[in-house]
Amino acid sequence: MKPPLSRSKARAALLEELEHAVRRSSALGVIFGQTVASHAGISSSDLECLDFLNLEGRVTAGRLAEVTGLTTGAITGVVDRLEKAGFVRRARDDSDRRKVFIEIVPENIAKVGRFYEHLQRSMQQVWSSYSDAELKVLLRFTTQGSETMLGAVEHLKAMVAPPKGEGAGAAAKGRRKERSIS
Repeated sequence: MKPPLSRSKARAALLEELEHAVRRSSALGVIFGQTVASHAGISSSDLECLDFLNLEGRVTAGRLAEVTGLTTGAITGVVDRLEKAGFVRRARDDSDRRKVFIEIVPENIAKVGRFYEHLQRSMQQVWSSYSDAELKVLLRFTTQGSETMLGAVEHLKAMVAPPKGEGAGAAAKGRRKERSIS
């Protein structure tokens, strides 16, 4: 029989188990999303932006950039592709014609949403087994996780950004040079 773990070792083991469970769930979520995106004819990152639009509702491109951590330039490309695929449309603000909102096209979103129905029913069943207090812990965990991930996206963008004064072209040339030296 194994001796019991010390409290600090038991906590470390529990934290490792939690990290592994979160990583597995995240990886399976990515694979699920890629499968849906492929069927919908869009990229998985565009599908994720579409989900943010579902959550946020009618928003400006700037707001979509803010909640995703993507640049406004990247969001313009996302919106162009989603609009071409028929999932979103641009709509001018009635009171300020300079302002443009991005809104989903509900009838086309429903075509993608059907792929999530089984998963949503399954998750509702899992969640129904938790007390309100446990659900509040799960909500806090996922909210803090999302905030942490958004911060990690910003940190990653800073890590991979070319040094000041160098454009993206110079950074790419540097990477090619590094590869050729290796």
